[in-house]
Amino acid sequence: MELQCFQCKHKLPIQALAYTCPKCGSLLEVEFSDKELKRNLKCYPLSGPLRVWRYRALLPVLDFSKVVSLDEGGTPLIRCDRLARYLGIEELFIKFEGANPTGSFKDRGMTLGVTKALEFGAKIVACASTGNTSASLAAYAARANLKCYVFLPKGKVALGKLTQTLIFGAQVFAIKGNFDRALELVREVCEKNPRIYLLNSINPFRPQGQKTIGYEIVEQLNGSPDRVFVPMGNCANIWAIYKGFTEFHRIGKIKKIPSMIGIQAKGAMPIVRAFKRGWDYFEPVENPETIATAIRIGNPVNGIKALHAIRRSKGMAEAVSDKEIVRAQKLIAQLEGIGVEPASAASVAGLIKLLRSGEVSKDEKVVCVATGHTLKDPEEAISISEPPKVISGDVRELKGLVR
Repeated sequence: MELQCFQCKHKLPIQALAYTCPKCGSLLEVEFSDKELKRNLKCYPLSGPLRVWRYRALLPVLDFSKVVSLDEGGTPLIRCDRLARYLGIEELFIKFEGANPTGSFKDRGMTLGVTKALEFGAKIVACASTGNTSASLAAYAARANLKCYVFLPKGKVALGKLTQTLIFGAQVFAIKGNFDRALELVREVCEKNPRIYLLNSINPFRPQGQKTIGYEIVEQLNGSPDRVFVPMGNCANIWAIYKGFTEFHRIGKIKKIPSMIGIQAKGAMPIVRAFKRGWDYFEPVENPETIATAIRIGNPVNGIKALHAIRRSKGMAEAVSDKEIVRAQKLIAQLEGIGVEPASAASVAGLIKLLRSGEVSKDEKVVCVATGHTLKDPEEAISISEPPKVISGDVRELKGLVR
């Protein structure tokens, strides 16, 4: 078990407190050898309920007494037969990450990240966020009795997420600028003050928690789906889920790795553009804009990893409009009773688009990852719904409802 540069392959010990490669500046990745994975599973066989820490053998923790948990993971994989029939696809499942403790998939990364913060002896943690990361970090920091600093783009964070961040006691800084500027600022702060542990997805340990989404999908389906659709913002999640599948493949738990399909909003689609042009790099979007605030990111830190996951799995990347996102959000809610925030609906919007274009076959088994709960962005949900009918309270006004 070691840290390895994603680009130049320079290696560091797992105990190193580092976010990027000291040689080339690229992202670091946690790597296990096949021998380590198999040996660890013998020491800590999979047992207990479907939760993140069920997979402790496959997670880079040195001191399990430091684990900070809110029983994250174990989210439902919901078979969506009505939505599948509506779309004309044979098998469709939604992996509902909104069932996590703070309502998004970020909790999987934060249980790992905050645990590592304690291992490193940190007293303060920090992040930049579009909302879900800050809500999750604030909760886990409170659980671990750590001080928490959060940098948010002013006026660009949904009310539900801001409410969580504040009530958990984080110190919030609202900056003039977008998420990318917030991330630049928090990185600068952490570089100048090493006592503050950075927990954005540049952190190599956070994706290790998020890879358990891949593990769970395999266990819930008793095998691999054909395709997995994932919304892409900062792009750590699609890489992490792919990583989970590859590790299960390496130890013989699955025979094939699913195709990873990354979906972005049209107003923030640097990875889609790079994929379609055949680039091994991407050009940032300067002023990203979309109703899906969780993926309103123009310069994704893990963009190169996302391209790698998509191409190595023989997947693809597609962009959807805000109109397509809203339509998918309503379909998920009204056909299946599953409430998701707009960014989550992007995965289903992407599926609809690729089914229509013939890129996805109707006889495939598909999983769409829904990354966050609808209550994360209540203003948006209200704005796209029919308003309440105002009545005086006289039963005669309800002629169509009573006989």
